[in-house]
Amino acid sequence: MKKQTRYSRLAHITKLINTTLDLREVLEQVVKAISEEIVRCDSVGIYLPQQDGQFRGFVGKPDYINGFTLDMHMIETEYDLLAKEVIETQKTIYIPDTSKDSRPDPRAVKSFQIKSLLALPISFESELFGLVFLFDYGSPMNLTEDEIQTVEAYVNMAGVAIQNATNLTRKENLIAEKQLLLDHTRELSMCSTMQEVIDRCFFYVGKVLGNYNIGVHLLDPMAEKNIKPASLSQNSDWTEEDWMKTHKTLKVDENDPVFQEVILTKKAIMIPDVFADERPNHEACKTFGIKGMFLFPLVTMGEVLGLIAVVNLDEEELEYSESDILLTQSIVDATAASLSNLLFMDKQETIIEERTSEIRVKNTELERVVHELQHLSKENELILNSAGEGIFGIDLDGRITFCNPASEKMLGYEKGELIGTPSSTVICHEPDHSPYGETVQMFCKKDKTILAVEYVLSSIEEDENVIGQVVTFKDITERKKMEEEIRYLAYYDSLTDLPNRVLLNDKLKKILENKEQQVAVLYLDLDRFKLVNDSLGHSYGDLLLREVANRLKIIIPKEAIASRQGGDEFTVVLPDINGIEDVLLVVDHISDIFSQPFSLMGNEVYIKTSIGISMFPKDGEDGEVLIKNADAAMYKSKEKSGTGYHFFESEMNNRSLESIKLENALYKALDRNELDIYYQPQIDSRTNSIIGVEALLRWIHPTEGMISPADFIPIAEDTGLIVPIGEWVLENACKQLKKWHEEGNHSLSVSVNLSSRQFEENDLVEVVQRILIDVNLAPEFLHLELTENQIIKNKDLTVEMMEQLKEIGVKIAIDDFGTGYSSLGYLKNFPIDALKIDKSFIQDIREGDDSNSAITNTIITLAQNLKLNVIAEGVETKKQLDFLLSKDCYLMQGYYFSVPLKAEALKEKYLI
Repeated sequence: MKKQTRYSRLAHITKLINTTLDLREVLEQVVKAISEEIVRCDSVGIYLPQQDGQFRGFVGKPDYINGFTLDMHMIETEYDLLAKEVIETQKTIYIPDTSKDSRPDPRAVKSFQIKSLLALPISFESELFGLVFLFDYGSPMNLTEDEIQTVEAYVNMAGVAIQNATNLTRKENLIAEKQLLLDHTRELSMCSTMQEVIDRCFFYVGKVLGNYNIGVHLLDPMAEKNIKPASLSQNSDWTEEDWMKTHKTLKVDENDPVFQEVILTKKAIMIPDVFADERPNHEACKTFGIKGMFLFPLVTMGEVLGLIAVVNLDEEELEYSESDILLTQSIVDATAASLSNLLFMDKQETIIEERTSEIRVKNTELERVVHELQHLSKENELILNSAGEGIFGIDLDGRITFCNPASEKMLGYEKGELIGTPSSTVICHEPDHSPYGETVQMFCKKDKTILAVEYVLSSIEEDENVIGQVVTFKDITERKKMEEEIRYLAYYDSLTDLPNRVLLNDKLKKILENKEQQVAVLYLDLDRFKLVNDSLGHSYGDLLLREVANRLKIIIPKEAIASRQGGDEFTVVLPDINGIEDVLLVVDHISDIFSQPFSLMGNEVYIKTSIGISMFPKDGEDGEVLIKNADAAMYKSKEKSGTGYHFFESEMNNRSLESIKLENALYKALDRNELDIYYQPQIDSRTNSIIGVEALLRWIHPTEGMISPADFIPIAEDTGLIVPIGEWVLENACKQLKKWHEEGNHSLSVSVNLSSRQFEENDLVEVVQRILIDVNLAPEFLHLELTENQIIKNKDLTVEMMEQLKEIGVKIAIDDFGTGYSSLGYLKNFPIDALKIDKSFIQDIREGDDSNSAITNTIITLAQNLKLNVIAEGVETKKQLDFLLSKDCYLMQGYYFSVPLKAEALKEKYLI
């Protein structure tokens, strides 16, 4: 009865952890459970760490101690050596007789007449979350080892609760950081000047670091890339005028070692105390009143543009969290990209100004030439004929009076043919103006083709009267061609010839200006595209993308826009639609083009697409929001196989920055030995003995701690990492089992879950057989578990694969039985050895659901009739145990017997 009550308390606390966000409420229940368990204990207190490193009372009983509430109590480790030792060792310490131990705080021992005392750490994976103290007032508690372990179990629950609260706070902070970064990026896109970009950077860097003493120093490309002060935050304690003047006087930037180090290494540098470091210019620091500095490089495309300097003018040392530093660097990186674009535009404007100046010089020279042509001589004629640009004269009647050989050659005329020809034969289009300040004209050649030229028209005067004009022109065909190529590269995807993201955003913005129409945005992502690249090569992947683009061009309406977003993602914009019916018609056409195979250099490939749909104005008022929401809906459609679509719903969330970081970290987890295997015992309840274990994968992240399989297994499935990870689990589980066998546990078996991606691998049987041979493990001790839905996907392939596994002696079980959609009639066709009842049915027994109890009873009876073993998962209570025993189901696993354990812990508890 005592154990049952204990499990009931633990279950209650577990439920609170999973259902409430109030940490205090959970910890109060932990205190209550400890008090009820250890009735001889007069006081229980939970102390949590503060920012200054001390520990303050948080919850406990009684509410008042010596007239003070618990939150007024602080643990002073200089007096309380017991607390200090628990903090350092993170181990439980029980002192049955305080008179024989000097470690507890003597003041507290004397004040409360404490005879015995129990101190425990609240920790998880070497991270300390707090302390728990149990003590008496005059009568020793006389705790047993079992009671101490029970208290530790409750304290572990407190650790889980605190970790959950900590993780929630971290998640909320990460979301806030992502939103801030998105806001910064969006505002940068609307900046048209470098000063606007820098001001946005100052605002967000100051907001994150809480310090607005920020300046930017940029490299001057015109002065051998010397770094120069550029701008100061308006909220700085200095004025920009004084700041610039002081820099000029002290010549700080030119040879500053710290600045040069940031530029050369392209890495941020923080110096909390500038006078304790020899690198900074101490004279400048004294003048500016700088106590500490933090420098961030402005880097884009591998090129350093300058640096951002955040300085501390207060006596308190610089101290920023790692997340604030990373977020600040992201803000600076986004700023660098925008500055790079604006610097490029400034450079182009400089080129235009230089070109304009050059043309003006040429105009001056031409005026001189025209003046000399009025007094034409042999010398003038030689100059005219040798000019590389085309020149011809026009009289007042519009006829050509003279021309040089260059003009005849460019226009395709023989020598002398142009003389007397009407100028309208050559100058046949209205002029335009080039970005270089010249007049752009289309001249007609003799063969009626068009020649793009830039020309200058000058008057011929004689005695202050205009008697004609001189046209000087040059062929700009190649330059026009280059301009078209540049324009194409700026607005079109070179692989598919579809509009790129920039052009799509521009067109979508113009479409949305008509607020009266409905617009649909379709976001397409090719399923299993990575498999094509990995198996056939990137050249085949490029062929597939081109073919998809060609098919989209054919089937979308004439007024629609198809665009490539990047990678294997496409966007289709449907303007001025009547409703959802128009959208679904296009979706059907898209589904049709993906139902036919793609021929890639003789290889037929079937590919499907997932489609997300957002509607204007319902799902967003601007293009950016519509595309983002369509993207979110696309990920929803990926939940079912085949070409599918999903309309955006308001509760959908885009993939968070956290999930992207998790995916990147997972790629490195296997190489960094961050993965671990825990083992949950499988018990024969008739003899209460262990018959086997189930291998369960765990990821111990170096900074995030234990990451739930529910968070990272789907990512591993999507990326294909589940195949090498699954093989690693299989091999290490077999090695561990072999070790236990060698230690005398000869009948023990191990169950390993197979993912659907693993089961689709052609070499699965060879991999299993190789591992068994390498480990020297008898195959009958390896049990492979497949989910019910997994084996129904492709029955023929599944049966064949299962039979091959059975041939080598491996046992096969169906996991989570009863949750899928398979017909029970299939069971007799599959070569399986056991059924595992899903824990959801077992848990419903506890809740008194007769229908689910009946389902569980049916599964047990079915397995027994088919001569299959049946294992119940998720057994947590005595009631569930008794029900299963009454139905002749003896094989079980669950928290009633044990949580998943590391190999060493399981051996210590169950094995010999």
